[in-house]
Amino acid sequence: MTRGRLALLLGSLVLIAGAVAGGLVVRGLRSLDSPIALGAPLHFEIAPGARLAQVAMQLERLGVLEQPRAWVLYARFKGVASSIKAGEYEIEPRMTPRAMLEKLVSGQVLLHSFTIVDGWRVLDLLAALRRDPDVLVTLPAAPEHLMETLGFPGIEAEGQFLPETYRFALHTRDVELLREAHTALVKTLDAEWAGRDPAIPLHTPEELLIMASIVEKESGLPQELPRIAGLYLNRLNIGMRLQADPTVIYGLGDRYQGELHAIDLHTDAPFNTYTRVGLPPTPIALPSAAALEACAHPEKTDALYFVASGKSDGGHVFSSTLEQHNLAVAQYLARQRQKAAATPR
Repeated sequence: MTRGRLALLLGSLVLIAGAVAGGLVVRGLRSLDSPIALGAPLHFEIAPGARLAQVAMQLERLGVLEQPRAWVLYARFKGVASSIKAGEYEIEPRMTPRAMLEKLVSGQVLLHSFTIVDGWRVLDLLAALRRDPDVLVTLPAAPEHLMETLGFPGIEAEGQFLPETYRFALHTRDVELLREAHTALVKTLDAEWAGRDPAIPLHTPEELLIMASIVEKESGLPQELPRIAGLYLNRLNIGMRLQADPTVIYGLGDRYQGELHAIDLHTDAPFNTYTRVGLPPTPIALPSAAALEACAHPEKTDALYFVASGKSDGGHVFSSTLEQHNLAVAQYLARQRQKAAATPR
């Protein structure tokens, strides 16, 4: 082969190689904006310390990336290859690889939800956290010094977490969720205390929290909370015993088997508001923001007594005198007897 022909051949090969490389580059660039072919959202997790090349291989195996090399090279060109965040992500159908990279770099991790239910006890809350597969459990089932572990020593844990739905990343530690719920409680309690009705017979935010926990446990109807709060605050104001069944139940703990007996009401104990005047020593449950608001701004009422109506709505009948209350109790018992008689045996 002559030198001229050899030069021509080499030149042709260079042109072909350049064309192929150029085609690959163009194809790779196009792939960055080509919608990902997914039929449904896909969840995947990036481990702490994972390199982008490893993530690209993982996404290729999942059928998300057709051009993983181009994706990695683009990230390096943009200077973000080392900026991806660990966590769980959701890749939506029709998302582009370029948009997916932006999501990983900005740390838009998939958020899970956990709901603290109004009226739960702390033990109920801890048990629910242990059942949640998305939460990283680090606490024992019944920690003796929970608030100290969370960084708030000298506080009783009962009542210290605001019932609400919290959003969190996968494997968030239970202590982090509890700190967030406690911070939310303190913020809400402080706001309600600062704007409270000055006429209420409560002297500290802690007393407001305790009263709200009782009111929370006494009603299943949100619209009744302000009236029940007004009733209990009336009792407190005149030195009348609160006589709240939920406080006795709380004091019994595991000894409570679903029914209160006369001996339970007559046996003196710190949480027995039938035998002791005033508030119990601590909250008895986790009060909602609505219960805190109801106790800070109670309904103006002369009611001192209430009893379940016996109707399907779960409401109560309120009375200002013992005579009216006894009549309401008699009507409730009659209604219960009618229900029992109508129930097939």
